Amino acid sequence: MSPTPIASLKNVRKTYQMGDTRLDALSDINLDFHAGEYISIMGPSGCGKSTMLNVLGCLDRPTEGAYFLGEEDVSKMEDDALSAIRGKRLGFIFQSYNLIQQLTVIENIEVPLYYQGVPAQISREIAINYAERVGLEGRLDHKPFELSGGQQQRVGIARALANDPLVILADEPTGNLDSRSGSDILDLMDELHGQGKTIIMVTHDDDIGRKSERVILLRDGKVESDVRNH
Repeated sequence: MSPTPIASLKNVRKTYQMGDTRLDALSDINLDFHAGEYISIMGPSGCGKSTMLNVLGCLDRPTEGAYFLGEEDVSKMEDDALSAIRGKRLGFIFQSYNLIQQLTVIENIEVPLYYQGVPAQISREIAINYAERVGLEGRLDHKPFELSGGQQQRVGIARALANDPLVILADEPTGNLDSRSGSDILDLMDELHGQGKTIIMVTHDDDIGRKSERVILLRDGKVESDVRNH
């Protein structure tokens, strides 16, 4: 394990103001994430799992504290700089897939490359490579509505990988899938982890927790436990 964390949350608090009420979604969070780890973030509904993933994904900023990606504090960056960080260093996998319905499989995978200004021919080659890696080589010209849920999530994973991200962030990636498709997606995540990818996954599924190397349990916006499985 690398001594320098790939990502760190330092004394992070995230507060939402709801009328006269102040809600601490995250409170006094201090966590280090290292390259190559496979981490599950777990806990009951409303415990702060999604808020933590949003902070880690530069989709939201801490109210207090700092968030480091490598040695860079990204919590104080302007929106444009944050957007660039998201595009270059992070890959997202969503429960609801978030595919663009008008685009084909290959075009959906190319979306992050388009925003990075990758030339069309190179973008197409990269997208085909990742489509093949997730078993979609026969579906390149299909649109999302022509695919099963499991196939749509494979598109989502290929899209997340296309920019060769530092960290893959997954939000309940099997939540909308039947058990067999969910198992296939988890096998694919295991394969990616075996290739050295860093995966941080929000889940409520104990089976997923057991498969990951490390489980961070949140309760009421705080870290209740941080345990290594193996």
